[in-house]
Amino acid sequence: MKQKHNKKRNTAFIFEALIRELTKSIVEKDNKKKKIIISLIRENFKNNTLLGQDLELYKGILETKNVDRDVAEKLIFESRMQHCVIDREQLMQEQARLINKINKIISKDMFSNFIPNYRDIATVYQIFNPSTKTKQRVLMEKRLITQMTAQTPEITKLEALDNLTLKTFTQKFNEKYNEELILEQRELLKRYISSFSDNNLQLKIFLNEEIGRLKTEVNKALHMPEIRDDEQMNDKTTDILRILYECSKREIDEQMVQDILKIQKLVKEINS
Repeated sequence: MKQKHNKKRNTAFIFEALIRELTKSIVEKDNKKKKIIISLIRENFKNNTLLGQDLELYKGILETKNVDRDVAEKLIFESRMQHCVIDREQLMQEQARLINKINKIISKDMFSNFIPNYRDIATVYQIFNPSTKTKQRVLMEKRLITQMTAQTPEITKLEALDNLTLKTFTQKFNEKYNEELILEQRELLKRYISSFSDNNLQLKIFLNEEIGRLKTEVNKALHMPEIRDDEQMNDKTTDILRILYECSKREIDEQMVQDILKIQKLVKEINS
């Protein structure tokens, strides 16, 4: 008999459902809800929590692609062994506390969010579950190994971001500013939407490089005759350069992202 999957006891599902709900709050500009969800994610999925440790074991399997069969098999085996030593009762207590908070301050409907890789998340849950029958677990591991070893072009998490989410976010931006996003803006938005799942790491890396690029372009613009010889244009361009230098000292938030989006568009127009 097939072991039933309890998604509310699946750490990876809870995390992904929160990320989906967070994305919706960003699109809908519900800042209060956004802050609540970010706080829940940071509080409950830190490295020193069992939820955080459990999530890393899920990610280790789900995010591994294009590896040799031996590596895939060893990774699954080691992940199962590490999962076995997690205090199951304490993990369930952490899950219960988080579920209770979600039900009270967000919505029970959050658990109905569509998760694209739901089947894979459920499969990892099953192989981690000690109650799963041996034959069933072996068949599930075989399917995961096939996926982990498949020689497909490498796709980063950012590229794998749900296109519908990005499309919705882009549509909202277009409606507000009445203009289409350029490539650089789309890349920034991708990283901003997914930044809450990796503690802003990829977003910080991207912004460090992008702000450096924009500084270079704005500095070059200051030497263009049409800007250099126009006092008003020169002053505005200098202000933009000042904003870029201040960004390196600012905390990354929605306002900062909007500032960079506008500057990206302006630099594109200057170079056109």
